[in-house]
Amino acid sequence: MAGGKGDIGTEGIGKESWIEAGFAEIARSGVDGVRVEVLAKNLGVTKGGFYRRFRDRAALLEAMLADWRDGRIAAIEKQTSLDGTSARERLKALIALYSERMNTEGMGIELAIRQWARSDELAAAAVAGVDAARLKNVGQLYRATGLPAEEADAQAFLFYCFIFGQSLLFLERGPRKRAQLVAKSAEKLIDGE
Repeated sequence: MAGGKGDIGTEGIGKESWIEAGFAEIARSGVDGVRVEVLAKNLGVTKGGFYRRFRDRAALLEAMLADWRDGRIAAIEKQTSLDGTSARERLKALIALYSERMNTEGMGIELAIRQWARSDELAAAAVAGVDAARLKNVGQLYRATGLPAEEADAQAFLFYCFIFGQSLLFLERGPRKRAQLVAKSAEKLIDGE
């Protein structure tokens, strides 16, 4: 092994590993931090392995966006599937999923991609596709509770404003107070009372 440590695992690092490393880096330092040299160092391999998988950095970024978009859309479709539960129960489960545990890396990726979308058409298209799927699927849940289409769409919009906003706000509150506030807010989102 002439090249040392970097050459040992280069062949074993597939596209998925480069994409995962890209997500870890985008969560840490934004899209500008997703650089081939940085990812290769983080993976413990040489840059040569990257260029056997991707033509260039732009190809990696494109693959990351496709992976993020497709993964988020698949997740929301699965999470909003009724599977024998009521629409209200599914909405409660969604709120619990996104508010009871903080996925800091996931939120970092989401925020970084949204920031990137402010200046990049491909990223903006990916974000728009994910947002449309989220609003459509949650809107369908609200329709299933009996709300008319326009009200259901408005509730779906409020739902996502809450889901993302609650993860950014009230961080100084204790866990119990925060949980109480989230629960009371969730009641209003589900029952409108």
